[in-house]
Amino acid sequence: MARDNAWCAPAEDDGAESDQQQQQPLILERVEKEAGKDCRSAALHRLRKHCSCTSEKAKSKVLDFFPIVRWLPRYQLRDWILGDAMSGLIVGILLVPQSIAYSLLASQDPIYGLYTSFFSAIIYAVLGTSRHISVGIFGVLCLLVGQVVDRELALAGYLTESGIGSGISSNDSAVLLAGQGNGSVVLGCDRSCYAITVGATVTFTAGVYQVLMGLFQVGFVSVYLSDSLLSGFATGASLTILTSQVKYLLGLKLPRPQGWFTLCKTWYSLLVNLGSTNICDLVTSLVCLLVLIPTKELNDRFKAKLKAPIPFELFVVIIATLASHFGHFDTAYGSSVAGVIPTGFLAPQLPLWSLIPNVAVDAFSIAIVGFAITVSLSEMFAKKHGYAVDANQEMYAIGFCNILPSFFRCFTTSAALTKTLVKESTGCQTQVSGLVSALVLLLVLLVIAPLFYSLQKCVLAVIIVVNLRGALRKFADVPRMWRVNRVDASIWLVTMATSSLVNTELGLLVGVLASAFCVLGRTQRVRVCELGRAAAREHYEDLTSYRGLRTHPGVAVFRYEAPIYYANQSLFKKSLYDRVGLDPVKEKTRHLKFKKKTSEQEEEVADVTYRKPEKDEATAAATVTLDEKSRRSVRSVVIDCSAILFLDTAGVNALKEVRKDYEDLGVTVVLAQCHTSVRDALERGGYCPDAGEDHGGERRLVFFTIADAVRYVQNLSAANGDCDTKC
Repeated sequence: MARDNAWCAPAEDDGAESDQQQQQPLILERVEKEAGKDCRSAALHRLRKHCSCTSEKAKSKVLDFFPIVRWLPRYQLRDWILGDAMSGLIVGILLVPQSIAYSLLASQDPIYGLYTSFFSAIIYAVLGTSRHISVGIFGVLCLLVGQVVDRELALAGYLTESGIGSGISSNDSAVLLAGQGNGSVVLGCDRSCYAITVGATVTFTAGVYQVLMGLFQVGFVSVYLSDSLLSGFATGASLTILTSQVKYLLGLKLPRPQGWFTLCKTWYSLLVNLGSTNICDLVTSLVCLLVLIPTKELNDRFKAKLKAPIPFELFVVIIATLASHFGHFDTAYGSSVAGVIPTGFLAPQLPLWSLIPNVAVDAFSIAIVGFAITVSLSEMFAKKHGYAVDANQEMYAIGFCNILPSFFRCFTTSAALTKTLVKESTGCQTQVSGLVSALVLLLVLLVIAPLFYSLQKCVLAVIIVVNLRGALRKFADVPRMWRVNRVDASIWLVTMATSSLVNTELGLLVGVLASAFCVLGRTQRVRVCELGRAAAREHYEDLTSYRGLRTHPGVAVFRYEAPIYYANQSLFKKSLYDRVGLDPVKEKTRHLKFKKKTSEQEEEVADVTYRKPEKDEATAAATVTLDEKSRRSVRSVVIDCSAILFLDTAGVNALKEVRKDYEDLGVTVVLAQCHTSVRDALERGGYCPDAGEDHGGERRLVFFTIADAVRYVQNLSAANGDCDTKC
């Protein structure tokens, strides 16, 4: 232990008065740390912690990786099974029409949506740490996957919605040289087969990214995706989803535009082909909308009174399928239907390795979005119900929910807010509810799926559009968001506009950059504020924010409420000089001009001519010449550093320059209330002289309290004969 002499005032003489001793600045002792020893011991500790292997540690790792092994033996069958069974059954019923519908959004056949929901529910129940979230198909991810699939289909030669590519129909059994346009291997595959191959490859790659991020413990990246960013991204993607489904509502067969500005391109294509609208699909869409929108609103309004939401979507699907089947809508009116939906499972199949370089960038953005949504929902419901979730384990869980199902021709999954809310409201206690939902989907896959042959695609599009209501309602919250926080509202608007109007993936990147620039911008907008002392105690606050604060004659106290680093160090100096009312750089320049002018006059005029008296020269050299517009008598400046979280090299140099510039004008600058990390940065940067140095009888010191700093500069001024600065 050693006294930190560099950060306190010099000791008083032995003959000092007792009251002066009581007013000595606070002295604390710093703990001497051996940097090399600390680093070495910390490294050895981490190596022992992560590299040692014992039976207990191995058991703990296995239990952590498979959370179901921990909670399933403690499952309270009598208390929990009813809620889990009810919530799982209801969510399973809701998943059937939604899984079929969102397959369209991902440019896949309906059966693959059922596969995706089935496998993801089982895998998350085994690996997930959240008790309530429902993992499955999510609209935004389906849109992102669908955009990649359509792009690769176009590159491979499948140019149209109906699967016509290079003159060969998707329904033909002929072998197509798929992938020849994008450098992939020759593959015997029709349009549907190649579409799910692309989707599964994207899903596999995204899952690998997520598992690697979990392996390297980078689950913290989710904190950089703010709520306003994710909300704006989801809303912008929802506009794109809505636009992509209009062609199904109208019964138009149009290819999905590629590249940027897809929203504008899609609406232009829709308007051009409006005359080809299928009347049967249009009428069916309007009827389904008129039924689903009011019924969904009723579910939302009376959700507190209903034990479970009424599955109106399933009722609409059943009725529409029966009407289409017996009315022969596909043959009589040319309506697009779901077609053959096989039962059972297909054999596992490896991803198309040669396609991974083409989709690697897209898969990364999909991985980030899927993980961020899953972790956000997990933490939200965990906090609500009083338990903890592990962000890195969630990364593993959602990663394997993508990797393993990709071998069974599934596409990307994440947590879904709507189904999670349904699970929670219907009494869900654990992920047993997810296993129950998987059983419902298994029944559909093995028995019921072929019955949806006549289901019109426009009905599935209506289900997607109706489920976008929550995201689209965010537009009504924009005025409130603007009143609460304009920065967050701006991030929301920028992310939403970019995601919808320009490009979905670009919207996420622009949102992250906008958030980062807003954080940097806040440090640029900070201004130095002058502090005053409360009348009753030694407490200092902003003079412009509180009444009744007092200032000290000749002593100005200022606070800078931001870190000082390379990006804002010049702003800090400028703001401080403006608040003090004295710019030392300008004063030096003015003084040099005055001396030059005086010397020129001396050369031109004889000794008997006019010359400034010695008093003027002394004034120019020793006193502070202030700007006439902001003239004030300042002999000492105290900088409150309590809000400065860190300093870099540029920040330390800025403080050194401020101290030196004011020192040349006879103004003392001291610091107060510095954090330990700030003191260390100052010490490493050489801000203070060594403990034994003495420059002009005073030391450049850093004080633990503002009161100590003020008393020190007052006593220093009094010792120098400046009576107007005495207390």
